[in-house]
Amino acid sequence: MSTEILTTQYLPIAVTFIIATALCAFIVWASGNLGPKRNTDKKLMPYESGMTPIGGANRRIPVRYYLIAVLFILFDIEVIFFLPWAIALLQNGTSFAQFALAEMLIFTITLVVGYIYVWKRGALNWE
Repeated sequence: MSTEILTTQYLPIAVTFIIATALCAFIVWASGNLGPKRNTDKKLMPYESGMTPIGGANRRIPVRYYLIAVLFILFDIEVIFFLPWAIALLQNGTSFAQFALAEMLIFTITLVVGYIYVWKRGALNWE
């Protein structure tokens, strides 16, 4: 490819990127320098769910919260794999269907065993 072809193909992308970057920089600058600056006691007070915060901002959060969040993401992502499997099963013939069914059965059993293990270990109990 010659330089002329690359220039004509990628020049609009470069111009768009430059304009977008300049616009973002201008908006950030304008909001910081041109916006209202009337600070009141209520505006300067820390906000947390509409209530006055109790304790410091650096308090420890239990690991159980993160464990449940990671388990939710893990099982949620695993369940998402059912959709491409179903689409592939519908698009392919019957010889593929038996193999795909066996593979998804193994996947589902592994998922259920993992879920039962996590449940029995008490990771899903909220105290």
